[in-house]
Amino acid sequence: MFELYFPILLLLGLALGLSLALMLLSRYLGPHRPNKPKLMPYESGMDPYGQAKDRYSVSFFLVAVEFIVFDLEVVFVYPWAVTYQNLGPESFWAMMVFISVLLLGLVYTLKKGTLDWNATPDKTTLPQNI
Repeated sequence: MFELYFPILLLLGLALGLSLALMLLSRYLGPHRPNKPKLMPYESGMDPYGQAKDRYSVSFFLVAVEFIVFDLEVVFVYPWAVTYQNLGPESFWAMMVFISVLLLGLVYTLKKGTLDWNATPDKTTLPQNI
């Protein structure tokens, strides 16, 4: 049994050993001249400003949730579309209900203004206990 897994373990050990050796060699043989600009955080080509603890708008998180929801929609709709001819008519109506629920969620978030970044926040969506 071990002889079946030996080549995989050998390759894994070789890859791990080579990667560690190359990292250590670059650390000890390469130049190491840290300075303040090199040690600053780098974010998408923009200079960081403000504190990391700054609060974000709730709209940011709602848009992120919308992206996740519609990614999941693709995960469910694509396999359904591929096997649609092998499924019965009830699968069509089930998918229409699924897409309708997602569409209602999108209409709700559009009415709340989560995708309008320049609008002033609605007083009803702000937390009252701040």
